[in-house]
Amino acid sequence: MDTQAMHIANGIINGPVSAIFLVVAVAGLALCVTRAKTDLDDRLAPMAGLVAAFIFAVQMLNFQVLPGVSGHLLGGTLAVILVGPWVGALCVATVLIVQCLLFADGGLTAIGLNITNMALIGTAAAYVLVAALLRVLPRNPRGLGATAFIASVVGVVVASMGFVLEYALGGTTELSIGAIAGTMAGVHVLIGIGEGLIAATTVVTVARVRPDLVHALRHFRTASPQVVKA
Repeated sequence: MDTQAMHIANGIINGPVSAIFLVVAVAGLALCVTRAKTDLDDRLAPMAGLVAAFIFAVQMLNFQVLPGVSGHLLGGTLAVILVGPWVGALCVATVLIVQCLLFADGGLTAIGLNITNMALIGTAAAYVLVAALLRVLPRNPRGLGATAFIASVVGVVVASMGFVLEYALGGTTELSIGAIAGTMAGVHVLIGIGEGLIAATTVVTVARVRPDLVHALRHFRTASPQVVKA
C-alpha cells in the first residue's frame, strides 16, 4: 500500500464500499452547497477562490516525513478558519476533484473516499476544534495561530482514520487493520504538524493584515471587541 500521500488510489478499497462513500460524498457536498449559500457574499466568494487556489498550490509541494513517506497540506483547518466549514469543505473538494481529473492524484473510483476523508471528515473535525478552542483561547492572531495548529494536527489524523474505517469495510490487501491504523496515525501526526505550521502562519498573517477576511474572527466579533488585537 502506498503511504506517500493521503489520496487513495484505485483498487485499494473494493467497488461496493467505494460506491457507498461516493454517495456519502455527494450527499455531504450537497448539504455544504445548501448551507454555503447563506454564507457567500461579496467578501467571502473571492476569498473562497483564493483559499482553493492556495490549497491547490501547497498540495502540489510534498514535504518529506520519513524515508519513502511524504505528505502535504490537506487544507481543512485553513479553509474552516478563513471561509467557514461549509464553503471550506467545498474548497477542499474542488481541489481534490481537479487533482484527480487533471493530475491522476487519487484514483477516479476512489474520489468519493478521498472527498469523504479530506473534505468532509477532516474539515468537520477541524471545525469542531476551531469552534471549541476559540471559546477558551484569546480571540486574537496568537490565539488563532494556536487554534490553527492544534486543529490541523487533530483534523489530519481524524481524516486518516476515515481511510482505516473504509479499509476495514472493503480493503483489498492482506494487511492487518491494527498495523494500518498504527501506521496511518503515526505518519499523519507528523504530517499534521507540518500542516499546522503552514496553516498557523497563513491565518496569523491574514488576521494581522485583514482581520475582516477571517471568517473565524468575524464569527466572534459581536461577542468580543478584542478579536482583532494582536
